[in-house]
Amino acid sequence: MSLYLKTVLWMFGAIASFSAMAAAGRFVSDTHDTFEIMVFRSLVSLSIVLAVTTARRQWHQVGTQDLPMHMARNVFHFTGQNLWFFALALMPLAQVFAIEFTTPIWVILLSALFLGDRLRAVGLMSAVIGFIGILIVTRPGVEPLGAGVIPAAASAICFAITMIFTKKLTSRQSIYAIMFYLTFLQTIFGIICAGYDGDVAWPTSQTAPYLVLIGITGLSAHFCLTNALKIAPASVVAPIDFMRLPAIALVGYLLFSEPLDIYVLLGAGLIFSGNYLNIMSEKRNKTR
Repeated sequence: MSLYLKTVLWMFGAIASFSAMAAAGRFVSDTHDTFEIMVFRSLVSLSIVLAVTTARRQWHQVGTQDLPMHMARNVFHFTGQNLWFFALALMPLAQVFAIEFTTPIWVILLSALFLGDRLRAVGLMSAVIGFIGILIVTRPGVEPLGAGVIPAAASAICFAITMIFTKKLTSRQSIYAIMFYLTFLQTIFGIICAGYDGDVAWPTSQTAPYLVLIGITGLSAHFCLTNALKIAPASVVAPIDFMRLPAIALVGYLLFSEPLDIYVLLGAGLIFSGNYLNIMSEKRNKTR
C-alpha cells in the first residue's frame, strides 16, 4: 500500500471521527450541558487510555515531569472543547468547523506574541487571508451575528494555545503521558464544573450511546490525524483535512436540515488558503 493511500485512509478515519463527534454532540446538547458532555466523554476516553497503557505496559512513561505544563495545556483544551460543544448547539455545524480552521493562523500570531517567534510576512499574509475568510463566513452587518460565533472563535484561540503547549510537551514527553494527563485532568475539570451547582443530568438510554461515541471519536480523531502526520508532510495532510468541511456540511444537511451555505464554503476556502500558504512557505524554508 502506498504512503499516499495510507495517508488518505488515516485522514478518512479522522474526518469520519470529527464529523461523528460533532453530530453526537448536537444530539445530546438538549439534555446535557457542555460540562456534562465533557465529563462523560473524558470518562470514556480515560478508560480507553488506561486500558491501552496497561496492556502495552507503558506506565513507566507516565511521570510527574512537566506537570504544570500539562495542567496549563489542559485548562486551555478543556475551555476550548467546552466552547466548541457550546457553539455546536447554536450554529450550523459547517460554520463551526470553518471557524475552527483558523486555529493554525492563531498559532502563528500567538507564537510571535508569547514565544518570541519571528512573524514573517507570509505568516502575516496568511492571518489576513484567514481573517477575510472569517468575515465571509460570519458576514457581520449583512447577517445578524450568530450567538455561536464568538464561542467558536474563542475555542479556536484556545485550541491554538493548546497546540503551542503540545508542541513543547511532545519534545520531551511520551504520547502515553500526554494522553493520560489529557483525559485524567479533563475528567477532574469536568466533574468540578458539572457538579458545582449540584444539578447533573445523568446519561439516559437515549443519550448514553452518543456520549460513548463522543468519547471514542474524540480519541480516534486525533489518533488518526497524528498517524497521518507521521507518514506524510502537513502539505499533503492539510488539503485532505479540509474535506472535513464539505463532509460536516453534508452531515448537517442530512441529519439536521441545515442549509448548504455557499458563503461558508467560500470563506472556509480562504481560511484554508491562508493556512496552506504558510505550510508551503515553511516547507520551502526547511529545504533551503
